[in-house]
Amino acid sequence: SSCWQRLPEKDDGLESAAADYYGSAHCLPLAGSQVAIQLLPRLRLVGRVGVLQISYAEHGEAWRRAGHEVVALAAQEIERQLPTLDVLLLVNPNNPTGYRFSSEQLIHWHAQLRERGGWLVVDEAFMDAEPEQSLIPACGDEGLIVLRSLGKFFGLAGIRVGFLFAWPWMLQRVARELGPWHVSGPAREVASRALADEAWQLHNRLRLLHYSQRLAEVLHSSGLVPSGGTALFQYVVSPDAKLIHESLARAGILTRLFDKPTALRFGLPGGEEQWQSLQQQLSGLQLQPSREAV
Repeated sequence: SSCWQRLPEKDDGLESAAADYYGSAHCLPLAGSQVAIQLLPRLRLVGRVGVLQISYAEHGEAWRRAGHEVVALAAQEIERQLPTLDVLLLVNPNNPTGYRFSSEQLIHWHAQLRERGGWLVVDEAFMDAEPEQSLIPACGDEGLIVLRSLGKFFGLAGIRVGFLFAWPWMLQRVARELGPWHVSGPAREVASRALADEAWQLHNRLRLLHYSQRLAEVLHSSGLVPSGGTALFQYVVSPDAKLIHESLARAGILTRLFDKPTALRFGLPGGEEQWQSLQQQLSGLQLQPSREAV
């Protein structure tokens, strides 16, 4: 009960639990990674920022609001465009397409950016289920910033806890901007326990990977072939995306709709009843063949 009665303190074990779980002590707890998304653009002089054409829109919008030129790029264009960028910002695995960049490729791009004072910013919100390609072990090197969140894999979006991994000067700068006590004591307590629970983490990784594969099979059997995904969602490009979105919504099944290209992101159903409902609703639709994302 003491976490409700005292101001948050740095020696409560959260930083230590995060270092053990993520593999780096170069971290700063945040009240959700959204805090860093909004703050980072204000810590650089105005420049040219590359983002993926289809990705989590809050990133590009935050840099645009701060006056930066935001350039939408296809993954295949990044290598060619990199010399023109001051910042490269990627979500890996990407949301919503599930596209993945290898750690080797990202480290190569970081080295090029660092040579001229640039940044590589990587949002790894969906990395926890398959952490082998995380860049966090390389954090501490100037110009590399990685964001993580407890909202997806841990299912703890409501406590608003995330982490910024970066080199010491950047961590100090962000900490000064945020001031003291920006993550509440109860949130720090919950996050510490979640990060230390290795048995639950292993079980959840296996469970999510199994259900993600099951979701892909359900969609495929209904004529919706996923063009990408992660352990937490599947991404389907379809000319009928709007029709499917609205039809499922009327049945109480929510999806995320995109228009360029027309596509849907399907999250994992929450229980067997929801699985059956999704399969039943999809089987009643008359669909055109889905296609792979461009």
